Amino acid sequence: MSLNDLIMLLLFAPIVRFLVSGASSLDVPFVALLYSMIIFIVIPLVAGVWLRWCFVARRGRRWFDQRLLPATAPVSMTALLVTLLLIFAFQADNITGKSLHVLLIAVPILIQVYFNASLAYGLMKLLGVPYSVAAPGALIGASNFFELAVATAIALFGPGSGAALATVVGVLIEVPVMLSICAVCNRTRKWFPVTGVS
Repeated sequence: MSLNDLIMLLLFAPIVRFLVSGASSLDVPFVALLYSMIIFIVIPLVAGVWLRWCFVARRGRRWFDQRLLPATAPVSMTALLVTLLLIFAFQADNITGKSLHVLLIAVPILIQVYFNASLAYGLMKLLGVPYSVAAPGALIGASNFFELAVATAIALFGPGSGAALATVVGVLIEVPVMLSICAVCNRTRKWFPVTGVS
């Protein structure tokens, strides 16, 4: 997952600019993409690493893993749900008024996410990779970083734009799909070699 985030950190802005410019006549300001990346990837990543280092240095790794992380898990889930509610609230008219567009966006995303997750999980099963690597690998394969795409689309084209709608539909599809992939991974844990890491 760290490698995945590092790739996003280095390549998000160049890839988005290349894809958008190649697929349309839009000129995407590189500075806007860079700011989006800094605000939504770099700052949270640096803050998380710094806070983790401070807590582990002060209270120890065991306290961090066994006390702090379980205590803050509900806060993380609540923050995710509130973020999703706000995103959908801004796009409520588009989602309810353009159902055909939503369907045309949703179906390919649904196919792509399940295909990528299945491919990654299946290959790891064939290669005998431990479950502790295979399950996160399937989730990384399914992930599209739609949250970052929503922020970038809204910053570039506005909250009522078609680009914002496409990215919001992506989040709408991705969240339940990722949860379903987690459920499948949990049920198939016994397919993988037993290791000391759970």
